[in-house]
Amino acid sequence: MTSTLQPAGTTGAVRRPGRWLALSVLVLAVLLVAVDATVLGLATPYISEDLRPSGTQLLWIGDVYSFVIAGLLVSMGSLGDRIGRKRILLVGATAFGAVSVLNAYAATPEMMILARALLGVAGATLMPATLALIRNLFHDPRERSLAIGIWGATASAGTAVGPIAGGFLLEHFWWGSVFLINLPVMAVLVLVGIRTLPESRNPRPGPWDLSSVVLSLVGMIGIVYAVKDAAAHGPTPVAAAAGLLGAAALYGFVRRQLTMPVPLLDMRLFRRRGFSGAVLADLLTVLGMSGLVFFLSQYLQLVQGRRPFEAGLAELPAAAGAVAAGLVAGRAARRFSVRVVVSGGLAAVGAALAVLTTLSRSTGYPLLGAALLVVGVGAGFSFTVTADVILAGVPKDEAGAASAVSETAYELGAALGIALLGSIVTGAYRGFAGPAGTPARAHESLGGAVEAAKDMPALPAQHMMDAARDSFVHGLHLASGAGAAVLLATAAAAWFLLKNQNLENPE
Repeated sequence: MTSTLQPAGTTGAVRRPGRWLALSVLVLAVLLVAVDATVLGLATPYISEDLRPSGTQLLWIGDVYSFVIAGLLVSMGSLGDRIGRKRILLVGATAFGAVSVLNAYAATPEMMILARALLGVAGATLMPATLALIRNLFHDPRERSLAIGIWGATASAGTAVGPIAGGFLLEHFWWGSVFLINLPVMAVLVLVGIRTLPESRNPRPGPWDLSSVVLSLVGMIGIVYAVKDAAAHGPTPVAAAAGLLGAAALYGFVRRQLTMPVPLLDMRLFRRRGFSGAVLADLLTVLGMSGLVFFLSQYLQLVQGRRPFEAGLAELPAAAGAVAAGLVAGRAARRFSVRVVVSGGLAAVGAALAVLTTLSRSTGYPLLGAALLVVGVGAGFSFTVTADVILAGVPKDEAGAASAVSETAYELGAALGIALLGSIVTGAYRGFAGPAGTPARAHESLGGAVEAAKDMPALPAQHMMDAARDSFVHGLHLASGAGAAVLLATAAAAWFLLKNQNLENPE
């Protein structure tokens, strides 16, 4: 595909014909990953009833996708830099569609765990490739900011579409249907992407070092597993061993990259304050918000009694705010500065989380909806601008690896947030005082209390559920407060780390 030069008097950047059509293909991939990340939570009760997994197997069904994708993001981003980002995106998209069928028709817990792991392998190819291709499609800084805003807005829209579409499908079809919605999207992505996406790669790639791949995979899986296991069962020898193994592997990975002539990931990128500040801001922001995201659907359904489809609609303001903010974030950053927009967005999210510490079982939707809207707007501004800072601060040849670092920060932040904030909610919840004869499983989770209540007399069941719901809301208050503190501290750190940063292409 040929390129033309801008007319005199513009920035002089190369503008590729068909770049906006190509962007539409990339956002389809983003939409798919975002939808898939949200529908499993809704489908889990139906999967449990049909496949009857053990408690451990159910945890693996929920977690193995994030384990694998976190472990492979950097490796797949670097592989795309070497063999071609278009190639790895289309191959990964095809595999994602095929494995979605395996997820939909899994007949045993073991098959479901395998299918989710394979989906993680395919998913790890998509997000870094989409951002890297945007970096190579849009050379003009202002166009690139708008393209990244559309990319981020689509991801935010997907988090809203997932619960709504998933809730609708689960109310009308069997649980496997939530995975089959991937197929038509993937078909369009591949067929249109073959014709519209340009190929790009690092012209001097160096070898794809298998030892680095293994160290990255073991390191990330070890750390994420340790955090999640410690949150679920407290400090255990298994969690400690996994954490130590993961830390040792990541240390070995970093040391190896520093000694290689052409590393899998150029660790010198982290010497750039803007790059490191943006990655750290993303990680801590996701950490602080993940407690809200993870427990809000439980609050809406199990505390306030909303149906899955209604709960999905209730979360819509967050996505709408993120979409709107993402589309204007680049323009705002150029007018007011990067650090003003990022720090202001994070402070807004922190303030909204602080408001959520006032929730009760009977809180009306206007307060909750307004808080979610502010969360979405603040996150949309912050995530869009930090993604732009990360891409603008690296050479085009390393865009895939740099994009993967950004995505890894999201995955690690989510794992840490759910583990740390989740342990706060779980610890507060388990101490509720139910009536005599309250089953032990009711103290494990609010969902367990709902199931236990079905086997109890009406009056004790009502008393137990009242106590359980009050305790869950108290835990949500504590998690929201902790998340607010993290976000406000991150806003302050971003103010200093992103000083003098701009969105102009350094080349």
